[in-house]
Amino acid sequence: MVGSSIARLIRKRFQNSVELILAGRNPQSGEELANALTYAKTAYLNLDEGFDLSLYGKVDLIITSVEDHRNIIREAAISHGIANIYITEVAEEISPTMFLALHRTITAPIVFAGHWQAGVMVFVTKYLCGRFRHITRIETAGLFDERDPIGPMVASQVEGFVGRALLREEGKWRFVDAKAYSREIMTPHPTPVIGYPMSSLDVPSIAAFTGAANIRFDFATGKSIGTHNGLAASHDLYIDIEGVLLSGETTKLRTIVSDPGGNSHLTAVGVILLTEAILYSGEESDARIGGLYLPETLVSSDGILDRLAEFGINFTEANH
Repeated sequence: MVGSSIARLIRKRFQNSVELILAGRNPQSGEELANALTYAKTAYLNLDEGFDLSLYGKVDLIITSVEDHRNIIREAAISHGIANIYITEVAEEISPTMFLALHRTITAPIVFAGHWQAGVMVFVTKYLCGRFRHITRIETAGLFDERDPIGPMVASQVEGFVGRALLREEGKWRFVDAKAYSREIMTPHPTPVIGYPMSSLDVPSIAAFTGAANIRFDFATGKSIGTHNGLAASHDLYIDIEGVLLSGETTKLRTIVSDPGGNSHLTAVGVILLTEAILYSGEESDARIGGLYLPETLVSSDGILDRLAEFGINFTEANH
């Protein structure tokens, strides 16, 4: 579902200036979508059997929305100078590519986008942090509503989301047992939800651009804002920042990002912003230079709320 959402948004944003190849184990299941999108085709791809780039013709960008534990797609992208956005890994899984990059010359952008919703959480957080002169704590969470349709890959991953998790506590990096580090997350509705820390790439990204001593990302399940309002299930992001504002006031800022389109749509929005940065930047843009990138190093946080609002994403804020 994430892959099809990405394909639909790419076609909507870029019209027929981009040719799409929808690759997977069952290409016949994507033929109806390919026909609807136009200037698109399907292709067979089974990573257990390898990855032969010659079957696809000239490729400018590969968006990996499947699990690739052998790192086949990204290694092929690096070897052939093809840009790659990879959205399905957690913090402890990126080291093979980091080491490979130290042994190879990277000639196209390789994007670690295993952040929640392919970077949407970190885009908004970075924007909000611009209001602070000092930050002591950032707690983020993604609320998944069981009424929100998901594909088989995500369904198989959900149970594994609560396991060993990376967080930052009093300036120290720690891997913890998620079940032992749960926290209560207040929502706009009477019943709070329980969140469990997860090794989302948002945690080290946020630490890199804030230096905050306490950072965590939590995965929670419960009724979304959409469900509570009698509408389709939304996907909701909670961002709590504690610190000193530029005005000198000490505060805790709560921001809620809610996408009525659900989890798959919000992920696709993150991918679209990254795709724009890679394919539609000027020839001299940093995004055209080969290397390793994070979502927030490709996409500017300036005006990000307006950009996201274009996709129907809602925001609410409150100070405590």
